[in-house]
Amino acid sequence: MSLPQTLARAGWAVVAVLVAGWMAVVEVFWLPLRADGVLVPVSVVAAAVGNLLIVRATRRLSGSGVVAVLPAVTWLVVVVAAMIRRREGDLLIVGGGDTGIVNLAFLLVGVVAAAYAAGRALAEPRRPVSRQPDGAEAAAPVPGRTGSGSGGAR
Repeated sequence: MSLPQTLARAGWAVVAVLVAGWMAVVEVFWLPLRADGVLVPVSVVAAAVGNLLIVRATRRLSGSGVVAVLPAVTWLVVVVAAMIRRREGDLLIVGGGDTGIVNLAFLLVGVVAAAYAAGRALAEPRRPVSRQPDGAEAAAPVPGRTGSGSGGAR
């Protein structure tokens, strides 16, 4: 791999970690969100959709399965850190009452979505790099279906 490709992957890794960390912090702070006294589980949906989309986008943009796993790991680190009581007594993710149920759903759905997305990103086949006649590198097409797709070969 060339130096520009390595720098591009490192750049995508940094962007993915920053976006995933920001998303996780926002989702944790949305956990106690209430509308007219009713708990609104926006964080559960945001965790599922966010983890699926950011891992997939990172895989597509960086071309690396390892870089694509970084947002899932970042999300998990931020959420676990929010579960630890600080010296001042602050605790962001609690385990009791209605809020505890939403928090548990948030953890379960977020971890499952992150694990599923990371597994898919790691299982995707690599696209081999081919040399162009002018010396530039281009990704070779991924083998797959060819033809019109109608299935009506004669």
